[in-house]
Amino acid sequence: MKLCSPLLLCLVVALSSAYVITHHHHHHHDSMWTKLILTHHWPNTFCSMEHCKPNISYWTLHGLWPDKGMDCNSSWHFNSSQIEDLLPDMKRSWPDLLKPTSTEFWKYEWHKHGTCAAKADSLNSQHKYFSKALELYHKVDLDRVLRKFNITPSESYYKLSQIEDAIEKSYSIKPKIQCAFGSRRDEVQILGQIELCFDTEFTLLDCERPFPDDTTSKGYGNDVMDVDRSGFSVCQHDMPVYYPPLAKES
Repeated sequence: MKLCSPLLLCLVVALSSAYVITHHHHHHHDSMWTKLILTHHWPNTFCSMEHCKPNISYWTLHGLWPDKGMDCNSSWHFNSSQIEDLLPDMKRSWPDLLKPTSTEFWKYEWHKHGTCAAKADSLNSQHKYFSKALELYHKVDLDRVLRKFNITPSESYYKLSQIEDAIEKSYSIKPKIQCAFGSRRDEVQILGQIELCFDTEFTLLDCERPFPDDTTSKGYGNDVMDVDRSGFSVCQHDMPVYYPPLAKES
């Protein structure tokens, strides 16, 4: 059997080392997130597109999304027994609007986003992740803020700037506000989703604020598919906004 020459052996070792270093660096970069996106959706708008029956007239949680990574650990399975003490609040604040008695929605959010958020020690368990999302949701209290500025579900329309101003005056940050568009796209947009952003210390910050090392466009990219699938896109400034009330039972 022919032995490899020392030169060839050195080359193989060098290439292997380069691969390990490059691979490790790439993985490390992908794993680091710089902000969390606390996403609320308006059940009435969501259900008008997804054919569910909302009986909820307050903003509910859609998720807590790190700005980088998705499905970071497929072997880390969701286990509702680990968040048993949170379940009453989960059912109220973070309901599955499509399947109210199911845990599928939370399982999906954990696998897609929670396993990535868990790269931070402060969120490195299912209980920490879900309890922090609930804590932030109650802390910002979006319903109270909008009501304070007389923005309530109504048959009359609002300007997008009214909604933005209410949030900016209350939190001193810029939100990301998303709408659904009806068949008459050029006439009205329907308020559907509001994102508020936090840094790694859970301090509110502008959703659009770029970080010096954030050279990727993955910020909201995590859930671009979710947004497209549910039909939400960034609200337009030059169109009235409809904030739909619950339909009265006939």
